[in-house]
Amino acid sequence: MKIIISGAYAIGTYLAKLLSRNRQDIVLMDENPENLEKIGRDYDLLTMEASANSINSLKEAGARDADLFIAVTPNETANLAACVMAHHLGAKKTVARVDSAEYVEPQNQEFFQQMGVSSIIYPEMLAAKDIINGLKMSWVRQRWDVHDGALVMLGIKLRETCEILNRPLKEISGPDDPYHVVAIKHNNETIIPGGNDTLQLYDLAYFMTTKNYIPYVRKIVGKEHYVDVKNVMVMGGGKTAVRAVNMMPEYMNAKIIELDPARCEELNDIFDEDTLVINGDGRDIGLLQEEGLRNTQAFVALTSNAETNILACLTAKRMGVRKTVASVENVDYIGTAESLDIGTIVNKKAVAASHIYQMMLDANVDNVKFLMSVNADVAEFVPCADCKITRKPVKDMKLPKGVTIGGLVRNGEGMLVSGNTQIQAGDSVVVFCHDVDMKKIEKLFM
Repeated sequence: MKIIISGAYAIGTYLAKLLSRNRQDIVLMDENPENLEKIGRDYDLLTMEASANSINSLKEAGARDADLFIAVTPNETANLAACVMAHHLGAKKTVARVDSAEYVEPQNQEFFQQMGVSSIIYPEMLAAKDIINGLKMSWVRQRWDVHDGALVMLGIKLRETCEILNRPLKEISGPDDPYHVVAIKHNNETIIPGGNDTLQLYDLAYFMTTKNYIPYVRKIVGKEHYVDVKNVMVMGGGKTAVRAVNMMPEYMNAKIIELDPARCEELNDIFDEDTLVINGDGRDIGLLQEEGLRNTQAFVALTSNAETNILACLTAKRMGVRKTVASVENVDYIGTAESLDIGTIVNKKAVAASHIYQMMLDANVDNVKFLMSVNADVAEFVPCADCKITRKPVKDMKLPKGVTIGGLVRNGEGMLVSGNTQIQAGDSVVVFCHDVDMKKIEKLFM
């Protein structure tokens, strides 16, 4: 697959590294040679010092034959213009990163598609959705809904109160049980489990269930004592923080701590009087105490500095806050944050990569999410008539190692999948993949 990426910044370089490992034909364009130097030396891809807003440069990069053109520079106008030009030169699909919430509204999608922009991504908004999903359920590290919650995936850290530790999954998660364990992070190892695998203390386990059985899952993992989040303290007043606060349900109250006085004034203009904006340093323990951190159920650290966010979350946990969320954009720090038991980790690069990965697939895919904690992908495939996946029960499909089917939605109803399940055309099927190129899986659904 030929892919052109415009913008060797955080998201562009992350995507280039990720996709080059899957042996895609990658061209990374940027006007700044310093942005290109290291990645061109360390990864199997072609770098090009040029602007994607030049027709000649796009032709030279091979836009005529490109399967996917991705514009992720910091300039949304340049990204949109580059996508339009790449489309008219022959690129099959185009993706533009934007900073305007207006552009991602559903009613505007057809407008952009007519221009030649296949898809729009606003990483800060996608990250904010992940944050809110985590805050709505204080006992969950990560939540992902299929078809408005007909099926639900829950990532849960297992503690001493969990009732189902140290027992084979075939005893606790059989065909008649209302949940499946679809992935486990044990120490630094990711497991797509079989019937003989067990859940261990401090594992991060991913459960697939239906909305009605979320309370049951909460009980068996021993999280009933976790209080619901009502008061949230946010450190850092950037774009992601603004989107997250605006998305909060009405029953949540937010305080934002921002170091820059000028930004505080801007935030006061953005928010209504119910959202308190405090000028100060979120690492100042005295300030946190004064602003009521001990009566706060969630602390969200969203500054541009990963170390600051990690340390602030550790401080909040030490002061009794159970739910913490940290933005960690430096991939090298994610393992450290997890080992320190930070809580929910947000990475805009991974969020954007999930969206773009979906564009690479030719099968009918409604949603793709990259689970950074377990280095796995979860995707929602819709099989076409008479494709391979519909011809035999799941147990006879001989799925590749590292792949499992968690559940499906049929006629709006979520159901878990067992070996005897016969998948039908039109179902929405949730597939987990660890260390497997999803392009291999999509052939089953086409």
